[in-house]
Amino acid sequence: MNPAAFVRLAILGNALALGACSGGGGPGPLPGPSPSPTPSAAASPTPSAAGSQTPSPVPSGTARPTATPTQSGGSTPTPIATSTATPSPVPTSAATASVLVHSGTQLAPVSRLILGANMAGWVDITESGLAPALSSSGFTATRWPGGSESDQYHWQTNTSCNGGYTATNSTFDNFMNDVAKPANLDVAVTLNYGSNAACNAGGDPTEAAAWVAHAKAAGDGVRYWTVGNEEYGSWEYDLHGSAHNAPTYASALANGYYPDIKAADPNAMVGAVVEGDSSWDAPVLANGKYDFVELHFYFTGPGSENDQTLLTQGADALTTAVNKVKSELATAGKSSTPIYVGEIGSVYSNPGKQSMSIVQELYAGMVLTELMNDGVFRATWWLGFGGCNDASSGANFSSSLYGWQNFGGYMILSDGTPEYGCSNATAVPRGTPFPTARAYQLMSQVAHDGEHALSVTTNSAIAPVVCAYAATHGSGYAVVLFNVDENASHAVNVGVDGLASGSGAAITTYGKAQYDDSRNNVWTGPTSQSVGAWQHTLPVTLPPWSMSVVILTP
Repeated sequence: MNPAAFVRLAILGNALALGACSGGGGPGPLPGPSPSPTPSAAASPTPSAAGSQTPSPVPSGTARPTATPTQSGGSTPTPIATSTATPSPVPTSAATASVLVHSGTQLAPVSRLILGANMAGWVDITESGLAPALSSSGFTATRWPGGSESDQYHWQTNTSCNGGYTATNSTFDNFMNDVAKPANLDVAVTLNYGSNAACNAGGDPTEAAAWVAHAKAAGDGVRYWTVGNEEYGSWEYDLHGSAHNAPTYASALANGYYPDIKAADPNAMVGAVVEGDSSWDAPVLANGKYDFVELHFYFTGPGSENDQTLLTQGADALTTAVNKVKSELATAGKSSTPIYVGEIGSVYSNPGKQSMSIVQELYAGMVLTELMNDGVFRATWWLGFGGCNDASSGANFSSSLYGWQNFGGYMILSDGTPEYGCSNATAVPRGTPFPTARAYQLMSQVAHDGEHALSVTTNSAIAPVVCAYAATHGSGYAVVLFNVDENASHAVNVGVDGLASGSGAAITTYGKAQYDDSRNNVWTGPTSQSVGAWQHTLPVTLPPWSMSVVILTP
């Protein structure tokens, strides 16, 4: 993204943050089931921070060839440890609950497709263990073939313009057959807007439409096709006569990509790129044709990472961004236009120590619950596999940041370190879930289609350190609790208005205690306990710096 714009937006996001959690932004649209969706036009969203790439030497979407890992075998993620406990009856009523779920106040429909991770063509996707690791960590969606690389990539030849790197084995068909289908991932594709196959002009809509037709003929089930990556940015490869030009992009959408894609597959959904808080959006959203908009969100810049700021402001800034998009869509009379958050992360470039820590795991968990409350229909974290840094890269390994690793990266599942970019990293077998992936594993219990996010209130005494979210869960309820206190546990009583008792509960937790095992290169997974019948409220103890999912059974 544009660094000047990032600074302006980050300041805005920090000023508008509401504390440890905002409670979400209310209902949002899901894509309609119509086989021929009506094109939408939308007004300009204004995110707090957006964009995965910067005009730096190595932007986040830049191709990075991966060296052959020293740990070649796949790994099985650490199973969740289980125990059984039966608390003593608590002689209180739901009215005295410190965390109270309002069963009658629905915020938004829940979409399982918020549990997504980007994948990139510069990672060899035929390596063993990728699909099982994604599946066991709870991922349901992915985006291909990458960030900025998408505007250089030509799917028919598996090559890139401008010296871009594409792994020889990472063809689209291999990606679908080796990763997406075995892991049961819903796939979104970013089409090449920046270059034609000859690498001498802008993107060719017929090349894009041929890709759509190929996927349809193969029965791949790919429905979401966004035209280009971050076309508003000077860092994006764009060979159009008017590069990074909103009217040019809007015209290409309306007169080329949209009609050609619909002719190839009437069920395809076409996405338009938005930046927010810029002159790009208005002409694109007024004159282009599309079925959804794609927003990217990163909270901070490299070197500016701060643990406390990320935990207390980061997720709220995302909801501020999404709500601005909704407001602009409403102003344009297009409230039904779905929002896809195609890239999410903490730092937009050169990730360091924080990216491997419990702090980013908590941030990721709060991001997912905010997305759930906001009614975002689809989201993909940057990045499932690929992208490792050590201190020699200039990434932030400050002692002021909590954590034990001598490497950092976008990857939330290990490629098999050490690898390209972090040759001095501790050896971690391929497929090992890093802390951020644990947030997805926990949220896979909650983010189910057909459920609804619910309003939650917390007692003022715990509000500064405990953040709560909830959703329906079949005939019961799912409650997600965050303790953002680094040093102390906090006891809460969880209640549901209108529910006087329950037959049981299951509590799954990942926190600082589990993460700290990685100091010795032991990547411990979440712990779980089963609880017997409870009356009025359920007592739950939240360990320091932890995320807990509580499933309440009536």
